[in-house]
Amino acid sequence: MAHAHDPAPVPFVLEPLRDRLIAGRPLHVQISESLLARIESGELVAGDRLPPERDLSEALGVNRLTLRRALRALESQGLITRRPGLGTHVATPKIERQAARLVSFTRGMQQRGFLPGTRLLSVEHVPAHAALAAVLQIGTGAPLCVIHRLRTLNHEPALLEQYTLPEERFADLEGHDLEGRSIYAILQEDFGVFIRRARQSLEPVSAGEDEAAVLGVTPGAPLMLEQRLSFDDHDRPVEHGRDLYRGDRFRFVTETAPWEG
Repeated sequence: MAHAHDPAPVPFVLEPLRDRLIAGRPLHVQISESLLARIESGELVAGDRLPPERDLSEALGVNRLTLRRALRALESQGLITRRPGLGTHVATPKIERQAARLVSFTRGMQQRGFLPGTRLLSVEHVPAHAALAAVLQIGTGAPLCVIHRLRTLNHEPALLEQYTLPEERFADLEGHDLEGRSIYAILQEDFGVFIRRARQSLEPVSAGEDEAAVLGVTPGAPLMLEQRLSFDDHDRPVEHGRDLYRGDRFRFVTETAPWEG
């Protein structure tokens, strides 16, 4: 379990491991695998603090450069966090997001045991610029409704959502319950439009100041940008999405698959 206060370093990591190192395999790989095994087995849990680098390197019988390579490998996988002056801690496990499966965020997070929430940030009405009009197959300058929402997990910010929809097809969207209901549920139940599939792309980005403030991260923190164009039963474009996920909370797996409502 995670600790309310910064804990003392977990002592069992200091067990001598050098006798178990296999000749011929890079030492930093074996060290990272050993620590990974402890995380996966539950011996090390979110919030646990590892011993200082000096103690770890002495226990393992390796130099600190080798140890740091092992720790960097774990950090790049989001398994540990390293902060100057605060030490190295086991990270909160990331939520795996099947990017190609259009599972409802609320439904998907509830299945994982989280309490999802929604806060409506804004609803804007803007004319479609040429590129977006072409994507949505509408006229340039046609009115669009742009919805911004913050999604939370257990009351903590997790995701910024942006939906862009043509007003001609979906009039008075702000008159619907945009906080209490899924956007796709509104489209299906209130407008008779069912999302059949989506074309998606993923791109790692850094949080700007405004995004960081809303998501509760520091400016420059890693985010994952998911852009989406969804289609209905007749393969007609429905909406363009632009979602920003906190990089410390989600891990993406990509394929192609239909919507699961």
